[in-house]
Amino acid sequence: MKPCRTEHDLVGTMAVPAGAYYGIHSMRAAENFPITGRRLPPELIRVLAQIKKTCAQANAAAGVLTDEVSRAICDACDEIIAGKLHDQFIVDPIQGGAGTSSNMNANEVIANRAIELLGGEKGDYALVHPNDHVNASQSTNDVYPTAIRLTLYAALAPLCDALDGLSRAFEERANAFADVVTLGRTQLQDAVPMRFGQIFSAYAEVMKRERGRVLAARERLAVVNLGGTAVGTGLNAPAAYLAKVVPALAAITGYPLSRSANCVDATQNADDLLALSAALKGCGMSLSKICNDLRLLSSGPSGGFGDLLLPARQNGSSIMPGKVNPVIPEVVSQIAFRLAGMDITVTMAAEAGQLSLNAFEPVMFDSLYQGCTELERGVRTLTAHCIRGVEVNRDRCRALVDACPVMATALAPRTGYAEASRIAALAQRTGRPVRDIALEEGVLTVQEADELLDPLRMTDALEK
Repeated sequence: MKPCRTEHDLVGTMAVPAGAYYGIHSMRAAENFPITGRRLPPELIRVLAQIKKTCAQANAAAGVLTDEVSRAICDACDEIIAGKLHDQFIVDPIQGGAGTSSNMNANEVIANRAIELLGGEKGDYALVHPNDHVNASQSTNDVYPTAIRLTLYAALAPLCDALDGLSRAFEERANAFADVVTLGRTQLQDAVPMRFGQIFSAYAEVMKRERGRVLAARERLAVVNLGGTAVGTGLNAPAAYLAKVVPALAAITGYPLSRSANCVDATQNADDLLALSAALKGCGMSLSKICNDLRLLSSGPSGGFGDLLLPARQNGSSIMPGKVNPVIPEVVSQIAFRLAGMDITVTMAAEAGQLSLNAFEPVMFDSLYQGCTELERGVRTLTAHCIRGVEVNRDRCRALVDACPVMATALAPRTGYAEASRIAALAQRTGRPVRDIALEEGVLTVQEADELLDPLRMTDALEK
C-alpha cells in the first residue's frame, strides 16, 4: 500500500497520496466529476499559474504575504508555467462549483510545491496554505473567469492567423481563375455567367469578415474581473493589491488587460462568452457553406457539376475503384455542426446563471476552447489540403456556358423580356446555343452577338 497523508476539509478527512502535490479538494473533485475523461488543458493550467504568481507578487507588495512565502509561491508557479507538475492537475474541465475545483487544484499544487521549496513536507499547510496564502485576496469567482478568458484570448490568436491564411489562399485562387467563366447557379438552377475569380474572391471576403468578428469578440475577453473576489465587490482585497494585480498580470502575459469598470456585472454576466460563441458559430457556418459549394462544384466527375477539381487526398471507397471523395470539405462541415451545438450549450449556460454568479462557466469554457481549437485545425487543413491545390475544369466550364439557355438574359435589354424568354425556351427545347438562334432569326448581327453574348464581358458590368 502506498504511503498517504491525511488531509481535512469541511466535509471530513481523506487519505491523499503522500507524493501528490494536489490535496483533498482536488481529490474530491476528481471523485465527484468523472465527466469527460479529460483534464484541464495545459494552456489553462499555465494561465492559472500566471494569475497565482501575479497575485502573490501583488500580495507581497500590499503586505499580505511575506517576501519569503511570496517568492516560494512565485517559484512554484514558474515551474508550472514551464510545463512541470501538469500531471498533478487532476480535475475534469466540466465540474460543479463554478470553477472552484480548478482554482483549488491550482492552489493545492502551488502550495505543496512552495512548501517543498521552503524545506517542508507536502501537506504542511502551516508553511504555505492553499487558501490563506496562494488564494489570498482572491476568490474562485474572479480567478476562474479571468483564467478562462485569458486562455481563450490566447487560443484565438492562432485561429485568426489561420483565417487570414485561408483568405489569402482564396485570393490566390481568385487571381489564378480570373479569366475562367462558368455558370452562376441560383437555387441549384442555371444562372448567368460569372468568373471563378469572382466566386473565390467572394469566399475571401466572407472569411475576412468572419475573422473580424472573431477578433472583436477576442478583444472583449481582455476585460477581466480579477480583484472583484466573491461577487464583484472586492471584499478582502486590499487597495494596494487592487492597484497592482491587473497591470502586473498584463505585464506577465503580454495581453492588453484591464479590470472591468463594474466587477459585479463582470462576475455575474457572460455576454462576452456569448459573443465569442456567436462569432465561432458564424465562422463555422460560412465555412460550411463554402464547403458545400466545393462539394457540389466538384461533384461527379461524370454525373455531377464537374466545374472544380479538388486535390485527391485518399481513396474514396472500399469497393469502388478510382472513387475519390471531397473529404476535406466534409470534415470542415462536421466541425461546423459541432460549433452549432457548442453555441446552444453556451447560450443555455449563459442564460442559466442566477443572481450574483454564473455557475456554468466551466461548460462554457470547455465548449468554446474545444470549438476554437477544432475550428483552427479545420481551417488549416482546408487551406493546406484543399484550397491551395484546387483547380478548375476549363473545358467543362466553357461547354456549360456555351450551351446554356440562360445566356438569353443578355438579350432582354435589346429584345425585351418576352422575346428573350422565347429564345431561351427554344434553346432549351432544341439544345442549340442562344447565339445560333439569335443570328439565324436575325435578332442580332454577328457584331452584336460578339458584344452581347461574350461570356467574359457579361461578368464585369460592375467593373466598367
